[in-house]
Amino acid sequence: MQTPELLQKNQKAPQIEDDRTATGVEALKQAILNNLFYLGGKTLDSASNQEFFSAVAYTVRDRILARWLATIDDNAKHDVRVVAYLSAEFLMGPHLANNLLNLQLRDAFQQAVVELGRDLDEIIEEESEPGLGNGGLGRLAACYMDSLATLGVPAIGYGIRYEFGIFQQKIENGWQVELTDHWLQYGNPWEIRRPHEAVEVGFGGHTESWTDSHSKYNVRWLPASLVKGIPYDTPILGYLSGRANDLRLWKSESTESFYFDRFNSGDYLGAVAGKTFAENISKVLYPNDEEIQGKELRLQQQYFFTSCALQDLIRVHLAAGRSIENFHEKWAIQLNDTHPSIGVAELMRLLVDEHGLGWDQAWKITTHSFSYTNHTLLPEALERWPLSLFRHLLPRHLEIIYEINARFLHDVSQELNDDSERISRMSLIDEHGEKYVRMANLACVGSHRINGVAELHTQLLKSDLLRDFYQLWPEKFVNVTNGVTPRRWLAVSNHEQSALMTEKIGEGWLGNLEQLKQLEKYAEDSAFRQEWRRVQRDVKARLARHILKTTGVTVDPSSIFDAQVKRIHEYKRQHLNVLHILTLYYRMKHSPDLDVTPRTFLFGGKAAPGYFMAKLIIKFINSVAHVVNNDPDIKHRLKVIFLPDYNVSLGQKIYPAADLSEQISTAGKEASGTGNMKFSMNGALTIGTLDGANIEIRDAVGHENFFLFGLTAEQVSLKLASGYLPHEIYESNAILREVIDGIAAGHFSDGDQNIFRPIVDELLTHDRYLLFADFPPYIECQNLVGEAYRNQEQWSRMSILNAARMGRFSSDRSIQEYCRNIWHMTGLIQVSGSTS
Repeated sequence: MQTPELLQKNQKAPQIEDDRTATGVEALKQAILNNLFYLGGKTLDSASNQEFFSAVAYTVRDRILARWLATIDDNAKHDVRVVAYLSAEFLMGPHLANNLLNLQLRDAFQQAVVELGRDLDEIIEEESEPGLGNGGLGRLAACYMDSLATLGVPAIGYGIRYEFGIFQQKIENGWQVELTDHWLQYGNPWEIRRPHEAVEVGFGGHTESWTDSHSKYNVRWLPASLVKGIPYDTPILGYLSGRANDLRLWKSESTESFYFDRFNSGDYLGAVAGKTFAENISKVLYPNDEEIQGKELRLQQQYFFTSCALQDLIRVHLAAGRSIENFHEKWAIQLNDTHPSIGVAELMRLLVDEHGLGWDQAWKITTHSFSYTNHTLLPEALERWPLSLFRHLLPRHLEIIYEINARFLHDVSQELNDDSERISRMSLIDEHGEKYVRMANLACVGSHRINGVAELHTQLLKSDLLRDFYQLWPEKFVNVTNGVTPRRWLAVSNHEQSALMTEKIGEGWLGNLEQLKQLEKYAEDSAFRQEWRRVQRDVKARLARHILKTTGVTVDPSSIFDAQVKRIHEYKRQHLNVLHILTLYYRMKHSPDLDVTPRTFLFGGKAAPGYFMAKLIIKFINSVAHVVNNDPDIKHRLKVIFLPDYNVSLGQKIYPAADLSEQISTAGKEASGTGNMKFSMNGALTIGTLDGANIEIRDAVGHENFFLFGLTAEQVSLKLASGYLPHEIYESNAILREVIDGIAAGHFSDGDQNIFRPIVDELLTHDRYLLFADFPPYIECQNLVGEAYRNQEQWSRMSILNAARMGRFSSDRSIQEYCRNIWHMTGLIQVSGSTS
């Protein structure tokens, strides 16, 4: 058997550079062969594509490490403030293609891999996707990590290294089936385990208090059990910045994995009980829409990673020779939603109990360190925990929360003129019925900034969800509209369109998305519009091949690709989309020769396993698809596709290929949305309500380039308050009545009149998300879409303008606003594209 060195020697390769850092094609080939041989124990001829991927990934990682370590040294040398981004989810997506882009080594690796007899695109497809998030929240965190590194902002992301991520989705007989996500099955070449930086995290037990000789009150927490947090580090490389920040994910392990005394006495389960308890904490990711009240494991997870992160920050802070008293000057800690808000109580415990600070000093440090991003307008999504569970798991933290609450309520009661109702609403403890700890209130009280994620969302936080806190502290509230990284969502996922744009305006737009405005003039250029359509057809044809391969259904790339891909939830109204499909279906059944603009409806998304109605909506979509796709009267004019197991990788195929983006949530329910940005950035036109970031997108791209329908958030509130009667709309709208009656009669369920009865009954009796109210304007707006698509010249013009005007929705802009308005780090932002 020949070693890699002999293989290269026999090929008479020229003298090459160090294969750990060099970027020439011959050096890359040698490095890949070395990693394949020495790390994988394989030769080129015997290696599978998965094994070859690992060798390529390790080769890429080698070229990141020097930048990563240099970034760490540079941060320490300049004693800069660092962002600590705490998030229960990081939906990073596959790393290889993104790292090749940011290293500017795609072409070199392409040639090296081809010369070794493999196809780089096939190798990229081999990467397992880390399913460490449910959707928007985790994907936003990933975009922000990309932008932080690109802008040169020192940062570290903290989360959980879930052994099993969000479930893999399979569709059986139209129903979602959840399968285990074995994303670590082949290992993870990007991460580095750091056991020497492990920390211990306690649970349960009791507290002891005493007054020392200096009359200082002290408390000691004596946990009933301890688990060990092991950090796994992944470098997150910036685009052309020369910097790589750290994503540190924590795995839970037992402090003592095996008890020989129990084993020897015959207690075989007891011998490994500690290991089982500890490892369960980081075993699996909870789906977002699961009912979590009383779920002990969820609280364990949130406290585990938050405590690990804060202990780690203090360790680094003190190791650098700094004083604990200036902790807040060094660290800007961002709470990504309420999941890590227990960090407010944990930092107080660490400062007061472990480091001996007085309460007032510790509270100043805490409130100057934390800032809080709210991601929801749904009151039921604001986490709260039963006091009994909280006391059982975190007795010391409950004492601290009681003390925070007592001091807070004492301070504000005078300002509020003893308004008991308002004081009760703002309390950290919900006293109604079974008592709960309100985590959002804890985050608001313990943070110096509170931000929403779209202008409408922030306004609704001020006027509704967090109104009491806004009236008390208006200076705390700011808006930072979400953004997405153009590196992944344009350059990696839509390289054809990216190449066309670069050909016209240069490549600077990847680091400064506002430069896309230069494309506006080409919207009036017929030759450019033709080239734009050619690129879009090629991308749509690629998705059509994927659809055929994965579903067996043939779709027409010249039809409107009408896409709605996102988490399945009633407020996102996937079933309103289906009502439109059925409206078209019945029209065509009544008039088989009707001239209808052909459409391919694309759905994708997962329902939380315990969310019955969301899972029923998936079944509804697939049942309608079965009827529509197989009806000879419809022919190829309508197709309905549900693409299973929607994730980042699948999104990278769908976003570039869509003609129409469905952003049809009930106004006032979606905090922001980011899929709307990805679609528009790729040239899709939007049909949507005035909800979340849709409003800002519409203002940016031009009202004439956006298909608007539906009630406003204010109108939604008024209609619900005035006694909304959906049955009256059903009775008065013949088209809607025919659709609903068809569903109820079992026309789309093989005659089963019961299966979709919960959907029909909900819409007729409650319709909490106002599908019926928005149905007539939605159908009218969809008619305009169909007519507009027939004029391909005008459609292309609108598509180009959508892409050209999306500059402000880059996550780079979002991070700049966080730095300026929340973290106070503006001096650290470097011009994109510079190196350090």
